[in-house]
Amino acid sequence: MIINMWSGPRNISTALMRSFENRDDTEVWDEPFYAYYLFETKKKHPMHQEIIEKYETDLAKLIYKIKKTESKDGVFYLKQMTHHMLPSIPMEWSLNHKNCLLIRNPKEVINSYSQKNEILNIQDIGFYQQFEIYNFFLKHKVPCPIIDSKDILINPEKSLKVLCDILGIKFSSKMISWPEGKRETDGIWESHWYQNVQQSTGFTPYHEKDITIPNLYENLLSECMDIYQELNKSKIDFNYE
Repeated sequence: MIINMWSGPRNISTALMRSFENRDDTEVWDEPFYAYYLFETKKKHPMHQEIIEKYETDLAKLIYKIKKTESKDGVFYLKQMTHHMLPSIPMEWSLNHKNCLLIRNPKEVINSYSQKNEILNIQDIGFYQQFEIYNFFLKHKVPCPIIDSKDILINPEKSLKVLCDILGIKFSSKMISWPEGKRETDGIWESHWYQNVQQSTGFTPYHEKDITIPNLYENLLSECMDIYQELNKSKIDFNYE
């Protein structure tokens, strides 16, 4: 089984990858299309040249490698970043997979991402692409449950049990905690982006933060919030109250 977890940046996407990787039956692939995205867009992300040189930039080969795992036993978990999904990337290869959208309040995303990298437009943080991807699956009548990262942090065990049930896999208690440190499966970009998750042994409890977004990103926040609120209408309801 292949699971594509579609997330924007600065979500809990790496922690969730840790959670799935800690299962006995699961392999993970960290951001398969990152090198292709950097090669095509020429964006100067941290370590962009090293990433392009180390990872596959041939789109056909990437998709072939993903599809090649469809017949493997166990679970193959792909941490997919929605902002990497350029218009040149067809999506039909994912129709036979399990797909899930991981969303986060854009105020939190913008606050976190802007401390690590410049945001030029909405495409840089993946909200527009999440909306497009979700509607692609709707059009093809392929289930794509939506989960808000806040809900996972509030109650990891309950939310992951529900998610596993929806995905058709058995929940494992090993998904709740994991050993501290780096992984061989981490992309080489881990040295810039993964400091917090590498020090973690589980999901960090959710705490509401008082966030002030710079005036520079006010329009961006408004645009992202419209998409977030629309997707939020269809998210899994865990009934925590």
